[in-house]
Amino acid sequence: MSNKKSEVTQILQNIDSGNRSADLYPLVYDNLHNIAEKLYRRENKGHTLQPTILVNEAYMSLVDQDHIDWKGRSHFYAVGAQAIRRVLVHHARHKNAQKRGSGERKLDLEEALTYSVEKDEVILSLDEALEKLEEVHERQAKVVELKFFGGMKMQEIADELGVSIKTIEIDWRVAKAWLKKFMKSDI
Repeated sequence: MSNKKSEVTQILQNIDSGNRSADLYPLVYDNLHNIAEKLYRRENKGHTLQPTILVNEAYMSLVDQDHIDWKGRSHFYAVGAQAIRRVLVHHARHKNAQKRGSGERKLDLEEALTYSVEKDEVILSLDEALEKLEEVHERQAKVVELKFFGGMKMQEIADELGVSIKTIEIDWRVAKAWLKKFMKSDI
């Protein structure tokens, strides 16, 4: 695994090479797919957006970004979390545009943070709440994004953001409470 991590970092540092996609994809696919599968774990069969499609769309948006100065593997996955979030939000908006006026029901925050294709409106609410949280406390919003959409562990998040794991744990607890309060009318 450590060899795979260093290979990813090396490829990202030499991203200008023409075959970056061919070299990088097999090294990051499993991790991105595991993140997507976690988001879909509690779902019934027959989703309109499968984990493989989510991974492919997110990956393509990552490698198409020539202006990013990749700082290594964890930076790639942090930006990957943003890409996954954008794909999910875009998909939810598209589905909601097709089925305007469907019935709403209240959900617990923890239940809402477990992604469900059936809960696209919750993803949109969460996205809006994260945008508001980012205005108040940018790092807490980033912690939620990296944990929820990126599937990163607390230590990985701490390393990526350059703070202690204790700080990340506090940010996670405070952010969850803030999101619960903000989304109370939606959940």
